[in-house]
Amino acid sequence: MSESTEMYLETILILKERNGYVRSIDLAHEMHYSKPTISQQMKRLKEKGLVEIDEKGHISLSPSGLSVGRMIYERHQLLTTILLHIGVAEDIARKDACRLEHYISQETVTAFKTYFHDIIETDQQG
Repeated sequence: MSESTEMYLETILILKERNGYVRSIDLAHEMHYSKPTISQQMKRLKEKGLVEIDEKGHISLSPSGLSVGRMIYERHQLLTTILLHIGVAEDIARKDACRLEHYISQETVTAFKTYFHDIIETDQQG
């Protein structure tokens, strides 16, 4: 799956949690893309079975889209937590986590979770 597709799915997930709904214009604002670009990508994602669009234009993730969106978002949070813990400035940690989340293997994610378990648990509780 392409980095672009993963970013769209993650952003839809985040906006849905934040606002309760997602429209093309919301994605355009959040991702800093034009509305025609968003509409074109939503058509592609719908054809791939990753998103659904209702009669009001509200976008939601299909079960497979939700699975990918959650995986990418979890990686983002994990990597951000680790980078912050080792002393990376917050803005840089978030940007770097966003880049890394698309290229890191599941094996490495699992190893990070194991190695940084206590740090992750503390971050989630506080």
